[in-house]
Amino acid sequence: MPLYSADALILRTYKLGEADRIVVFLTRDRGKKRGVAKGARRTKSNFVGALEPLTQVRVAYFEKERRELVSLNYSEPSRSALSSGTIEALGCAAYFAELIDEWAADADADERLYRLGASMVDALAAGVPPEPLARYFEFWLLRLQGVYPPPPVLQSKLSHEALAFLNQAAINKPRDLVHLPVERTVLRELENLHRSLIAMHLEREPKSIKVLKEITRS
Repeated sequence: MPLYSADALILRTYKLGEADRIVVFLTRDRGKKRGVAKGARRTKSNFVGALEPLTQVRVAYFEKERRELVSLNYSEPSRSALSSGTIEALGCAAYFAELIDEWAADADADERLYRLGASMVDALAAGVPPEPLARYFEFWLLRLQGVYPPPPVLQSKLSHEALAFLNQAAINKPRDLVHLPVERTVLRELENLHRSLIAMHLEREPKSIKVLKEITRS
């Protein structure tokens, strides 16, 4: 049973038994994995603070052939989307992690998807405003999956201001959104388009959207 180590993004966790957790994580070079973190729910566990959604970590795990679940040996955090300390960042981290989990294939490496997620960690930690960042993320996620509408269709659906934001999103890094002024009405316009595309391809609305809506109302 070989031991692997990899850079990874934590996507979600589930309770298992009295003290363990099942952890879903996306590795840079070996795709999405599911593993058991023994004792992760104990107060003095070595996994404390290393299994939050969209935390960038260095993991080590044992993998046995024909076993669906790997065995996590350790998870060492290197950067967290929650270091900004805002509830908006918390909501966005959960939203990004859920969508990456939905689109990432098991054991199928997709470095572009990994790099998109890692760039979201970096941007949230740097204090990039969550709302334009969410539109940026949705744009790139849908584009990487080949389901974003072509320019002629967009021109018939979106305002000039929304198209201008997408043009900037296509050539800039997420950190650069700090210097890109955009009206809230434009962000809402893009949100409606992106959410309809996501719901169509997932055949449901992501669960984390409810949390984002509650945060917005509060």
